[in-house]
Amino acid sequence: MDSLLDVHDLKAYFNTRYGEVKAVDGVSFNVGHGETVCLVGESGCGKTTAALSILRLLDSPPGRIAGGKIIYKNEDLLTCSMNRLREIRGNNIAMIFQDPMTSLNPVLKLGSQITEQIRLHLGLNEHDAMARSIELMEQVGIPRARERVNDYPHQFSGGMKQRVMIAAALSCNPEILIADEPTTALDTTVKAQILDIFEGLKKEKNMSILFITHDFGTVAAIADRVVVMYGGRVVETGPATDVFANPHHPYTIGLMKCLPNIEAEGGRLTPIPGTIPSLINPPKGCIFQPRCDMGLEMCANEYPGEHFVSARHSVFCHLHRT
Repeated sequence: MDSLLDVHDLKAYFNTRYGEVKAVDGVSFNVGHGETVCLVGESGCGKTTAALSILRLLDSPPGRIAGGKIIYKNEDLLTCSMNRLREIRGNNIAMIFQDPMTSLNPVLKLGSQITEQIRLHLGLNEHDAMARSIELMEQVGIPRARERVNDYPHQFSGGMKQRVMIAAALSCNPEILIADEPTTALDTTVKAQILDIFEGLKKEKNMSILFITHDFGTVAAIADRVVVMYGGRVVETGPATDVFANPHHPYTIGLMKCLPNIEAEGGRLTPIPGTIPSLINPPKGCIFQPRCDMGLEMCANEYPGEHFVSARHSVFCHLHRT
């Protein structure tokens, strides 16, 4: 599949009083046309930092992009001008932020928050931009959109606020939609409805989606391809069906064992022992080595390279060294 977005050797660091945190340290992945790619891993692994780096939205200071390339249609987003980047943000690449409760301005009507980038990127007048906002709110399943476009955020539930965020992100028909854990704070029914919206939009508009989550259940529902992250690095990547059927990295295997399984003996979950190591002074070798029960002697001193277990499925682990 041809790549629409290529992230290569991305490094994003944060300066703190204790030292430099290597939140993303050499991450590479790509997103193809009409493809849903899921960045998955536990909290603190660097998923959101990687996503924010794509549109250069890291707070600086303390954050900074220390290296790498982010190629969108043969253009490096890390070196293009800020004026060019503003043209791309929301227009070609849109982002749904993690918390709809705090992402919407509480003193502005919802309609005006959606129309802002419509008027900026599409050049529509106020009347046409508002009509477009109402159309988008209806598209994402908000009832009585013509009336509710004049409501304020506090008048909407969490699920409805998330729908407004999706409507705003879709307002300019972006080619790539970055969704940062958009279903985390939602109940199961609303979560299923939101995922259905994503699937419908992908099919209707051939939109590419970069979906960030820690929930393997969500990954199973929507992903074409999975990128597993741990400690600021990619540890395994491949088609979702391959990763689920045959995970290879000990961390991915551990995540799968953490899933509820009513058929398992005793019905107990199997946690991954230990905690994530400090990203100020990460281990010299494999970053997962302190928590791994399958490690080799070399794991403590040498970071593993990328090893392919099939044409599109790769893993960063010495156990698969050839």
